[in-house]
Amino acid sequence: MNPLLPLYVLTGAFGLLVAIQLFRSIRIVPAQSTSIVERLGRYSSSLEAGFHVLIPFLDRVAYRHTLKEQAIDVPSQECFTADNVKVHVDGVLYLRVMDAKRASYGVTDYHFACICLAQTTIRAVVGKLELDRTFEERSAINALVVRALDEAASPWGIKVTRYEIQNIKVPDTVLRSMELQMKAERDKRAEIAKSLGVMESKINYSMASMEEAVNKSTGEKQRSINEAEGRAAEILAIAKATAESIERIAG
Repeated sequence: MNPLLPLYVLTGAFGLLVAIQLFRSIRIVPAQSTSIVERLGRYSSSLEAGFHVLIPFLDRVAYRHTLKEQAIDVPSQECFTADNVKVHVDGVLYLRVMDAKRASYGVTDYHFACICLAQTTIRAVVGKLELDRTFEERSAINALVVRALDEAASPWGIKVTRYEIQNIKVPDTVLRSMELQMKAERDKRAEIAKSLGVMESKINYSMASMEEAVNKSTGEKQRSINEAEGRAAEILAIAKATAESIERIAG
């Protein structure tokens, strides 16, 4: 047996281990992604998209982040409106990692933290509005949530771009009450429209009757004038004829 065989085996094993570590130290970061490298347990560098080689045994990739806009479902939660109505609200949160280092070390899990912040903010905003306004002012609610979340998440290197409320669910009893209220409002508007129609019809009839009476009065007045003028002309003619007769007799 060759006395150097164990040395060859050990050297080969060491070389294989080094080759494996060298291969494992190669990192290819995809586009729109960032990897956080730690050296001996401390932050070392941020790897952008492309080809990179780490120092074996010293460096390791501790965090990976996508720089694309992410859509996160915010689970349904129970809220109370200003008029003390219980509703369940859920939505979708859109965010983007702007600083991978702060997103790694500024918070344990920025997804979970942003979801919790969104739920807390929604409860606070809905609690200031009455039930009707929560349906009417979705855009305003979304804007308030985005502003509050963006301010809170900024130290974590996170940019909150949008929040969209998906559903606002109310209890069945409240929903039935709302339907009855809407029906009552529709019936009220229909009754008002009907009353206005009847009133307008009466006004039109009164105006037509008044116009007819005026026309009739004007006609009678004109006829009386014509009759009076006719009688006056007749009297004048008789007087003239009488005068002429007297003149002839006298002559």
